[in-house]
Amino acid sequence: MSTSHRGRRAVILGTLSALALGATACSSSGGDPLGASTASSGASATSGSGGSGGSGSTVVVGSANFPENVLLGSIYSQALKAKGVKVEEKFNIGSREVLYGQLQSGNLTVLPEYNGALLAYLDAKATAVTTQDVNAALAKALPSSLAVLDSSPAEDKDSLSVTQESADKYGLKSIADLTAKAGEFTIGGPPEFKTRREQQFKDVYGLTFKEWKPTGDTTANALKDGSIQVGNVFTTDPKIVQYKLVPLADPKNVFGAQNVTPLVNKSGVDAKATAALNAVSAKLDTAGLTALMKRVAVDKEDPSAVAKEWLKSNGLG
Repeated sequence: MSTSHRGRRAVILGTLSALALGATACSSSGGDPLGASTASSGASATSGSGGSGGSGSTVVVGSANFPENVLLGSIYSQALKAKGVKVEEKFNIGSREVLYGQLQSGNLTVLPEYNGALLAYLDAKATAVTTQDVNAALAKALPSSLAVLDSSPAEDKDSLSVTQESADKYGLKSIADLTAKAGEFTIGGPPEFKTRREQQFKDVYGLTFKEWKPTGDTTANALKDGSIQVGNVFTTDPKIVQYKLVPLADPKNVFGAQNVTPLVNKSGVDAKATAALNAVSAKLDTAGLTALMKRVAVDKEDPSAVAKEWLKSNGLG
């Protein structure tokens, strides 16, 4: 997928997702992919073996139709199988609108979600930004049949990123550290990024940048070639690893939480399945997911094989 965003935030769901993420540019890795507005008709299904996920039934793991979500779905699926849960995979289905309805109906049991974007989908007026507050709001917004399990530290969200060279040279670890240099720096992002974020960066962090450039899906490349010094790059974009970029911490939460979080139909998961999925969340962080996405999106490795190796290396497979 390309960054327009990346075709991802389109039409109805794209508008809601943008409220949560604040920007629409990203590479082929993550962001809020469930914002796609059309569903793919070709879902792949593979059955596993073993016990049941709940009430003797098969746990059906679904995913949206973009590489990061397929990878996450495969991680969930194989983690469940490793614990003896009977699993069926239905990947590449399409948009959040379609997926959410399938989960409510019971046709799907488990989905890899992004908590902030899911909350925006359910409540466009939601203001929660921290992981804890977003999940508390979700607990109220979700119907009684659905629930989110433990959120992982892994987030596919907006960032302000710099090169490793700039980070080392100017001691940049968080957005707050840009204060002394922002007036000398050019910032890049999607065309709408300046409109959405310029005043917010001034109000929250006291930042006034020298220039704003509409770099769109070439933002990471522009950082690499030096035409900008700060860029809006999604935190699981494989180019972060490829170009050795540094996403700056956001201690004041300009960008709301987008933690990778299992969304489940409660009737289809038992304690064993829940524990298996929560164990994945405990091990999955942003740097690790970004490295996995480089292997999938850049090196073109099979998501299932990448998932299997990650689970084994973390004692979950």
